[in-house]
Amino acid sequence: MNLLTANDRSGEYPGSYYAATADQLASFPPAAGEMRADVCVIGGGFTGLSAALHLARAGYDVVLLEAQRVGFGASGRNGGQVGMGQRLEQDELEAMVGVPRARDLWDLACESVAVTRELAEAGGVTFHEGIIHADHKPGFVREHREYVDKLRDEYGHDKIRSLNKDEMREMVGSPAYHSGSIDMQAGHLHPLNYALALARACVAAGVRIHERSTVADVLEGTPATVKTDQAQVTAGYVLYACNGYLGRLQGKVAARMMPINNFIVATEPLSPDAQEGLIKGNHAVADSKFVVNYFRFSEDGRMLFGGAESYGYRFPKDIRALVRKPMLEIYPQLHGIKLDYAWGGTLGITMNRMPHFARLSGNILSASGYSGHGVAMATLGGKLMAEAVQGQAERFDFMADVPTPRFPGGAALRSPLLVLAMLWYSLRDKL
Repeated sequence: MNLLTANDRSGEYPGSYYAATADQLASFPPAAGEMRADVCVIGGGFTGLSAALHLARAGYDVVLLEAQRVGFGASGRNGGQVGMGQRLEQDELEAMVGVPRARDLWDLACESVAVTRELAEAGGVTFHEGIIHADHKPGFVREHREYVDKLRDEYGHDKIRSLNKDEMREMVGSPAYHSGSIDMQAGHLHPLNYALALARACVAAGVRIHERSTVADVLEGTPATVKTDQAQVTAGYVLYACNGYLGRLQGKVAARMMPINNFIVATEPLSPDAQEGLIKGNHAVADSKFVVNYFRFSEDGRMLFGGAESYGYRFPKDIRALVRKPMLEIYPQLHGIKLDYAWGGTLGITMNRMPHFARLSGNILSASGYSGHGVAMATLGGKLMAEAVQGQAERFDFMADVPTPRFPGGAALRSPLLVLAMLWYSLRDKL
């Protein structure tokens, strides 16, 4: 089964709130015939668009091939949260790679947020400041407070502060949380509009974008050859930017990345008073569950709530019912509120939740596996691939050295084994 069409119509955006409110672009033509380029980018999400943009602005001739529409995948469907740090906390990274490298990873993550905000605002996309991290168990309170202190004292992150239980209840109008923190360097945005803004910037810089151009094969060599059903691109470099929709196109990457599905609903518009009573200050919220609940308000006052996952190719038949359950556990006052939109998307996760950067050959690179922390890191991933093409590969190679183990059994066995693990962790959320 093809992930690109398992749950969506070919060449169309899903029926999401984002697609309904996007500042739409006219579609780009499919690739056809023989083409040559300095660089061929495979994938029109944040990673691919960022890579293409940075390369074109540096004077490279770039062809970007997107199987569906730009921003079609996780880039245009996600919760829109632009989080600080890596997917793993700094304590975990220090244990994994040592303190000096963990500090470098923190610096890269800070840069990722800054670059994302700069590119979004340059494209007319509003960046709303603030993400609240909420503890769903009392046992997490002390550890969270100590971690915030660590970020402030050891990493100089003065934009974050702890919230006690009363402050949390005031900021998030729910009894479900015991404490937390608020990070004002993080934020949220309309992700599909951000992807479309990147695409506009790419076109202005000279990138040749082709939609509905599924890559069937990549032949290594100098130059390399990228084939679709109707076209062949000969390029000095090839950049894979496919993430959860990679499928079987690149086996080495697929063995280290697992596609999973996540789901979001959008309520009917709520009054300004109702919004302020649910999330004070128009911040975004993400909680401490393994299957994270994440939520925020849209610019027209809708609660955008994500809080469920599935494993496999097909989405569940009733996404509304699936996501309504955790939403009402946190906000019972939303009982009876109409859900105007419900949609799902596929993202790529790795075994240890760190992104997977890889130099597959001298002129073929890949960046993916952002594990639900990809709005900013995918943007930076594209920038780092662009640097590597330009001969400044130190930062890309640094990320490629971060371990991302193969799933046991590789791509063939990753799904059943991961499902068992995910079910265990989701059960722990309920204990």
